[in-house]
Amino acid sequence: MARTVSIGHQDFEQLITNNYFYIDKTHFIKEWWENGDAVTLITRPRRFGKTLVMSMIEKFFSVQYAGRSDLFERLVIWDEEKYQKLQGTYPVISLSFANVKERDYPSTVLRICQLVTDLYRRNKFLLESEVLSEEEKDEYRKINMSMPEVVATMAIHKLSEYLYRYYGKKVIILLDEYDTPMQEAYIDGYWEQMAGFTRSMFNASFKTNPYMERAIMTGITRTSKESVFSDLNNLTVVTTTTERYTDSFGFTQDEVNQALREYGLYEQVAEVKKWYDGFVFGTTKDIYNPWSILNFLENRKFATYWANTSSNSLVEKLIREGSANVKMIMEDLLTGKCLHTQIDEQVVFAQLDYSEYAIWSLLLASGYLKVIKYEMNLESGGEEYDLALTNKEVKIMFERMIREWFSRFTPDYNDFVKALLAGDTKAMNAYMNRVALATFSYFDTGRNPSEAAEPERFYHGFVLGLMVDLADRYIISSNRESGYGRYDVLLKPRNKQDDGIILEFKVRDSEDEKTLSETVKAALKQIDERCYAATLIQEGVAEEKIRKYGFAFEGKKVLIG
Repeated sequence: MARTVSIGHQDFEQLITNNYFYIDKTHFIKEWWENGDAVTLITRPRRFGKTLVMSMIEKFFSVQYAGRSDLFERLVIWDEEKYQKLQGTYPVISLSFANVKERDYPSTVLRICQLVTDLYRRNKFLLESEVLSEEEKDEYRKINMSMPEVVATMAIHKLSEYLYRYYGKKVIILLDEYDTPMQEAYIDGYWEQMAGFTRSMFNASFKTNPYMERAIMTGITRTSKESVFSDLNNLTVVTTTTERYTDSFGFTQDEVNQALREYGLYEQVAEVKKWYDGFVFGTTKDIYNPWSILNFLENRKFATYWANTSSNSLVEKLIREGSANVKMIMEDLLTGKCLHTQIDEQVVFAQLDYSEYAIWSLLLASGYLKVIKYEMNLESGGEEYDLALTNKEVKIMFERMIREWFSRFTPDYNDFVKALLAGDTKAMNAYMNRVALATFSYFDTGRNPSEAAEPERFYHGFVLGLMVDLADRYIISSNRESGYGRYDVLLKPRNKQDDGIILEFKVRDSEDEKTLSETVKAALKQIDERCYAATLIQEGVAEEKIRKYGFAFEGKKVLIG
C-alpha cells in the first residue's frame, strides 16, 4: 500500500513517525560529517528539501533527541555503529530566515530579533542552571524584539557559549534560507544596510565563535564574499556546480522511478521527465524538483506546482527591467535555444542592475536555467556555460509571467493582438498607443531609467508578449541585425490558412524623417529592400498572404501603417 503523501511537511520527525512518503537522504549526515568542514554553505533552488535536511540534521545530532533511535533505525545512516553512537550527542542551535520578507530595514531587523528571542525562549532552562552568573542571567532576559542591533548580532555567539558551558560540548549551528532577507533587501532598496547587519551577525556567529563545533547554512544564492562573508575564511561553499552532496537535495531518476511505481504512475514517467526533470548538480544530471513530484503523486495531474509556490518577484524584475539584450535572450530561451555565457556564482546583488552575467548566474542558482555544457576558457580563465530553461514547468512559468506584464496594466494588449490577426490597422493604432502609454516605463523602471534605452526595452518586452499569446498559431522569429532602434519580427503561420506577418519597428530619426508617417514609410521600404518576405516564402507562405506593417515610434507615440 502506498504511503500517504504529506504536502508541505518539513519536519523530519513528523514524516518518520507518521510513515509519510519520504526518500532517505540520511547519507548526507555521514558525507557532511566526514568532510569535517567548519562552516558549510549549501545553495539549492527553493523547495528542494533544504529545510527538511536541516530538520534531519537537528534531530540526528541534538541532545534534545538523544535516544530517538526510532527516527533513524530504518534508514541508511543506522547501518553504521559509529553513527548510532553519534546520534543525540551535541547541543544544536537551529533557526530559519525563510519568513523574513519585510519591506524595509527596521522591520527586517525586528523580525530577526523576534527569531532570536524565540531561540532564547526555547533554551530558557539555562536560566535555572548554575552555568550563568546573575549578570549573565540579566543579559539573557534582555534578549527581546526591541534589543539594539549590536546585541542582536552577538546573540547566537552568546547562546553558543551558554550551551557549551551547560553541556560541556561545542554547538552545531544550523541557519536555513540565510539569503531570503538579502533578496528582499535588494528588491525593496535597503541592501547596503542589510549586508552590514548580516556581516556582523555572521562574523560573530560563525567566525569568532570558539564555542561552535560546526555549522551549516543553506540558501538559494551564494552572496558575494565581499558583501557578507568577508571575514569568514572558514567557509566551504557548495553551489549547484560543486561535486558535493549532488544527490542529497532533490530526487534522482531512480528515486522518481520507485515513487511512480509505488503510486501506480510509472506509465507516465516520460511525461514526468519532460515536466519536472532537468536540474543538474555538479555533474549529476536528471535531478527532479521534489515539490512538483510530491504534488504530482498526490494530485495525479501535471501542473506548475513548483513555479507557483512563492513569489518570483526578483526574477520578474530582472527580466522585465533588463536590457533589450536580456529580453532577446529570453526570446531564444523560450523557443528552446541555449544561452552561451559566463557565470559568476558569487552573486553580487549590487551588480544585478547592470551585469547580465549576474542575472544569468542568479537564474541558474535559482533553478530557472540548467547547464547543458560547461567549459573553461583557457585564454580568459573564465568558466563558460551553455544554459537552457530547465523544463516545461519553468517555460510555462515564464510565459505566464510575460502574459501578466500586459494584462496587469491594460487589457488593450489582447485587443491589439486580435486587431493584428484581423488586419485592422485603425484598431491596431488605437490599441497600440494605449499599450505603449501604459507599459513603456514599466520596462525601464530600474534605478537609472534611460530615455534612450526605453524604446528598445519596450519593443522586446512587447515581442515576448507576442510570442506567448500567439505561440499556438505562429512561429515567431526575429531579425536582430538591423541595429539600434529597429527590430523586425516575422510571424510564420502554423496553419496555411493564416497570413504570414512581418513587423518592422523604427524610431523616428528627426534628421531624416519629418513625421511619423515618413518613419512608417521608411520601415515598410526597409522590409521590401531587405527582402524579409523571402524567409516566409521559402517556408511555403504565398506572397499574397504576407502582410507587412511598419511601426513608427517617437517617445510614447506610435503610428502603424
